[in-house]
Amino acid sequence: MNLQGLAIGLASFLTIGAFHPLVIKGEFYFGVKIWKCFLAGGVVFSLLSLLVSSMLLSSLFGVVAFSSFWSILEVFHQHRRVERGWFPVGPGHWKESIGGE
Repeated sequence: MNLQGLAIGLASFLTIGAFHPLVIKGEFYFGVKIWKCFLAGGVVFSLLSLLVSSMLLSSLFGVVAFSSFWSILEVFHQHRRVERGWFPVGPGHWKESIGGE
């Protein structure tokens, strides 16, 4: 019985679930500047995925890498949600970028 597919599926589900609050909190505290951290994480985990010999670990690192890359887009979408008033403005924002005084 091969459980690797289920392990990768579960890890993908948990990784996506973990990145959702990371994007929201990261944008809240740091604004869109946090995208650089997601880019760095994506690059690091992409390299790890290429370098490890284990197919399971390589797949898991790849999932984390592309979740990081996808989070870059989501940070900018989250910023638009904040501008629309759907989420609170955090300390990572400049007042003029949100439409304050």
